Amino acid sequence: MFGHRRPSPTIRPVTVKAVITDWGGVLTPPLDETIAAWLAADRIDAERYRVVMRGWVRQAYDGAGTNPIHGLEDGSLPTGEFERLLAAELLTVEGGPVAAAGLLTRMFGAFAPVEPMYAALRAVRAAGARTALLSNSWGNVYPRDLFAGVFDEVVISCEVGLRKPDERIFRHTLDLLGSQAAECVFIDDIDHNVRAAEALGLHGVHHTSADSTIAELRGLDLLSCETD
Repeated sequence: MFGHRRPSPTIRPVTVKAVITDWGGVLTPPLDETIAAWLAADRIDAERYRVVMRGWVRQAYDGAGTNPIHGLEDGSLPTGEFERLLAAELLTVEGGPVAAAGLLTRMFGAFAPVEPMYAALRAVRAAGARTALLSNSWGNVYPRDLFAGVFDEVVISCEVGLRKPDERIFRHTLDLLGSQAAECVFIDDIDHNVRAAEALGLHGVHHTSADSTIAELRGLDLLSCETD
């Protein structure tokens, strides 16, 4: 769910038969807004959090070996243990301890559906393209009641024991869709994941806003100009 950002690649003509999208930060509000709300609500020292998470994210996406993010996302580290490890690194603004139990639920408590993105995906699917959700889980409770009529396939990292940007999770998703990489669009708000998808031949869309992503889907003839 976390990583560095870069400008979205230029749209190139493709024949698209399937759309794969991330969840957190794409079908929800931006992660930085969600995290900021949690830090304020729990009165957590924001700079300390950023220093800790910056190191963990850098290792998770750029470095060798493993760290708690790997384990949380691929399901090998229990959610409660991740919460304990992270809480042990944090302090409140008063210098006190941070409660570990329920930390991730509180962290993502501001997540809410971004309806324009859901509507766009429903329209894409209604027009004949296959759709899939591909999400790295952080112990999230997914709003699966919203997925009906939106996704043909749902791939959650901790449920399959793989995580983005590992090419195996992309290939697993392609297999479920019955599609070739060149026939698929992949939407994500994290640079590393978009680049990993592009390296496999998918058309990457770096999500920065619903408007920009919907415009790219229109440019790929997946949506009509009338679609809101």
